[in-house]
Amino acid sequence: MLHAAVRLVLAPLARLVYRPMIEGRGNVPRKGAVILAANHLSFIDSVVIPLVAPRPVAFLAKAEYFRGRGVKGWLLKRFFTAIDAVPVERGTHRAAQASLEAALEVLAGGGAFGIYPEGTRSRDGRLYRGRTGVAWLALTSGAPVVPVAVLGTDRIQPVGTRVPRIRRVTVRFGEPLHFPQPTDGTRAAQARREATDEIMDAIHVLSGQPRATGYNDLPAAA
Repeated sequence: MLHAAVRLVLAPLARLVYRPMIEGRGNVPRKGAVILAANHLSFIDSVVIPLVAPRPVAFLAKAEYFRGRGVKGWLLKRFFTAIDAVPVERGTHRAAQASLEAALEVLAGGGAFGIYPEGTRSRDGRLYRGRTGVAWLALTSGAPVVPVAVLGTDRIQPVGTRVPRIRRVTVRFGEPLHFPQPTDGTRAAQARREATDEIMDAIHVLSGQPRATGYNDLPAAA
């Protein structure tokens, strides 16, 4: 009920205020498990994508957002719950695995799950090398991967700012990618790396961002 209300109210309001350019929306399957793999420029990406996608999309969110106190804490909890955010702890290897397991639960239920293969926001606008968690999800679940490019959100809420600005954004959904499970189990790691690279190549084509050769190891500011 709350999720439907958020989409009915916020989605039209966001389109009116920010006038987003949405391309390839029909590439997102309307039913069944699907992974939306996107570039990551701003905290607000996890709000923009669910609002413009043709179906609910769950993203991971810091567990702290669900534990706040007072009116602000209550509003944050209700908002993130309404957009299907999945609360997870951060900072440890076990937390990373728990995040993937939470994502797998969404996919097992036939849902759409959004993930940022770069791991954290890009501070310099470059597209960094993808981490293989996205491929693990695709190969384990059998779900197709829709590459997504989000452009302009870094101007709405640059790193370090709290109040969103009014800037136009573009969201491009690419054609679904399918990754069959390798028959040779010894190639599992190689298959994950190859699938991840293919996903990042597709995101690059959609976004036009300059490529970085390594991983994005810089923590993004809150």
